[in-house]
Amino acid sequence: MSQYAIMQGYGSKMREMEQEKKEIKRILVTFDIDGTLLQSDGSNSNHFHRAFSYAILQVFGIHGTIDVIQLHGSTDRAILVNTLVHYGIPSEAATEKLPVLMSKMTEYVKAHAKDLGEGLELLPGVESLLQALSSMDNVLIGLVTGNLEETAWMKLDSLGIKKYFSVPRFGGFGSDHIDRGHLIKIAAERAEKLYPGKFDSRVHVGDTPNDIIAAESEGAMAIGVCTGVFGKEELEQVSNGGAVILQDLCDYKNFCSLLGF
Repeated sequence: MSQYAIMQGYGSKMREMEQEKKEIKRILVTFDIDGTLLQSDGSNSNHFHRAFSYAILQVFGIHGTIDVIQLHGSTDRAILVNTLVHYGIPSEAATEKLPVLMSKMTEYVKAHAKDLGEGLELLPGVESLLQALSSMDNVLIGLVTGNLEETAWMKLDSLGIKKYFSVPRFGGFGSDHIDRGHLIKIAAERAEKLYPGKFDSRVHVGDTPNDIIAAESEGAMAIGVCTGVFGKEELEQVSNGGAVILQDLCDYKNFCSLLGF
């Protein structure tokens, strides 16, 4: 083979590689936690609820429980305020005390760190999916959850799945804002700062109508899963028509195909 032919072949290969590089898309995937990645089960299923009760008792002297309000799809900030309103505390007074309430919750969680895995279990297919996504260089994985940031990562660590999330870690948390839609925005901004460059698409995975609404309101593709308390129809009803609703996360190949792989 002549040197000219070799150089032609080399040039062609380089062009192919450059084209492939151009076609690789950067994708940001965020996950909700409770009802999406894991669930509470057994006698210790309300273990994390005690952190709320502890904070409310320490700050307001009220023996209360968050089980008196609707929790699904909410944020820890909203749960604290709504619970206190239920017990007769004005919304303004509850909101003013949110920083110290959240601090007390974190204090409780850290003091009981060794027990955090009790009453929690991974939902089917979650680890296989996270493992597959984490092996893809062009996929960044973060959280968008109503949990306080420290609580969120401690939950994942207690079940052995924190290692699959992109490092440096990022997300939008209940400690950041009371509105879940704003958390989607916060997570994207943090990802863009930590991993400079354009994201070709953003995806959020959650189990509640609020997850679907939040994702779509912030321009992310919504993937709903029926592993919480809401069914397919309930999740579809709040979508603008673009949400994909899955029964669970067991078929990781199908999930990856939704991302374009």
